[in-house]
Amino acid sequence: MSMRDVPEVTTTAGAVRGRREEGLAVFRGIPYARPPVGAARFGAPRPVDRWDGVRDALAFGPPPPQEPVGPETAPAGSTPSGDDWLTVNVWTPDPDPAARRPVMVWIYGGAYKLGSADDPAYDASRLARENEVVMVTFNYRVGVEGFLRIEGAPANRGLLDQVAALEWVRENITAFGGDPEQVTVFGESAGAGSVSALLAMPRARSLFRRAIAQSVPGPLFSEALAQDIAEVLAGGIGLRPTTADLSEVDPRKLTEAGAALGSRMRAYAHRWGPVALTPTAFAPVVDGDVLATTPWEALATGAARDMELVIGHTRDEYRFFLHLDGTLGRRVDEEHAALVLGLFGPAPDAGRAYRAAFPDASAERLCELVRSDWLFRMPSLHLAEAHTSGGGRAYLYELTYPAPADGALGSCHGLDVPLVFGVSGGIAEVLIGPAPSPRTEALSARFRSAWTSFAATGDPGWPAYDTDRRLVQVFDTVPVVTPYPEEASRRLWERHVFAPLPLVGP
Repeated sequence: MSMRDVPEVTTTAGAVRGRREEGLAVFRGIPYARPPVGAARFGAPRPVDRWDGVRDALAFGPPPPQEPVGPETAPAGSTPSGDDWLTVNVWTPDPDPAARRPVMVWIYGGAYKLGSADDPAYDASRLARENEVVMVTFNYRVGVEGFLRIEGAPANRGLLDQVAALEWVRENITAFGGDPEQVTVFGESAGAGSVSALLAMPRARSLFRRAIAQSVPGPLFSEALAQDIAEVLAGGIGLRPTTADLSEVDPRKLTEAGAALGSRMRAYAHRWGPVALTPTAFAPVVDGDVLATTPWEALATGAARDMELVIGHTRDEYRFFLHLDGTLGRRVDEEHAALVLGLFGPAPDAGRAYRAAFPDASAERLCELVRSDWLFRMPSLHLAEAHTSGGGRAYLYELTYPAPADGALGSCHGLDVPLVFGVSGGIAEVLIGPAPSPRTEALSARFRSAWTSFAATGDPGWPAYDTDRRLVQVFDTVPVVTPYPEEASRRLWERHVFAPLPLVGP
């Protein structure tokens, strides 16, 4: 490769050198903030130090500290190491400042406790190459480092990292061929929760123009709940949730404490309510500062009325989590069903209401439905309705295509990620299999076209949602536009308010 084939770009902190990959210029591991370690541990992100010369941007930065996935940790050397957790990656058709292409910035999910941009599921090369957009991914702090409520530290540090990454995009993306006035943020699961939180944060609102939220999670924590969870987690290793106690603790010890709490959360159902029966002890905190109010309240008051939003969910959201914990297909007794319906339902009589709305559903199906509704489906629907009532334009969708690799999973949580990116790595191997069928590839092409068209024009290709017709794009083998398909659930949750979750008991 000749020197002229090696792409170089000058950022506000210094020059970076990437590489050519299948017609794209790709830059990985560019720092957007200083490492949040030492005296900066648990602090807000700080501007990156300038460097001299040309810095190689050839490899992803190390992922933020997080709990291991699965029964075994990754082999040594399989992931980047170091403390430079806050880095961005860029895929661009051409780093020409005159190009001014639409920019799409991905925010990964992972229950606010997992995730990193080096996941092969988030390979953005196909979106950038086939659709002439500039793609950006980045790492942000998760788990204890990013979201535990720590006395003496700002709340929602992971969200503050996201704001810093978007500020980097605003200041630098022109040099990579992108248009800083045409930035679309998009994310799935906790990434969609982050997108919705950013919509409610005044400090973030000027940093992007459009947003896509795939499976918005409902749980946000009140201060009281977040503080109690922090006390229990830190208390598990004999410490208090303060910067004085935790700043010198090895991040690995804190991720182990988070994993230990995750294995015994059910014991705190009397204090934490439904949170104790979820996969994570982390969520953004409505702290009155970084996140002053919920996204549903903010959007309903018109906070983001000038932004176009795409919002949606899958039909069988919670089935993925039943698969993960080994309970998919397992019989549920009536006592457990009553507990789940009571904890996750929208009203004290939720059990009776769900049984009346779905008279032919088994106890297992009712438990799955109410958890899908509470965790993702109704929060997503309500966010679209809030934005519409606040004077904005929202486009709603539902994915009903069943996961090809395992028919028992249905259209489960996370299936839209490989469809949007058009990749075969990461979660795609579990949900789609080793190679996509022509039907899967055709549906993926529809997703990619809708997402990138929306980033370029503000129109994904179907009618905006309103509370009269309630038209929704249903993604399946034969995509159709139809009134919202989950009408029974919509009516059950019609009067529910997604407020910060309280501490329910001593």
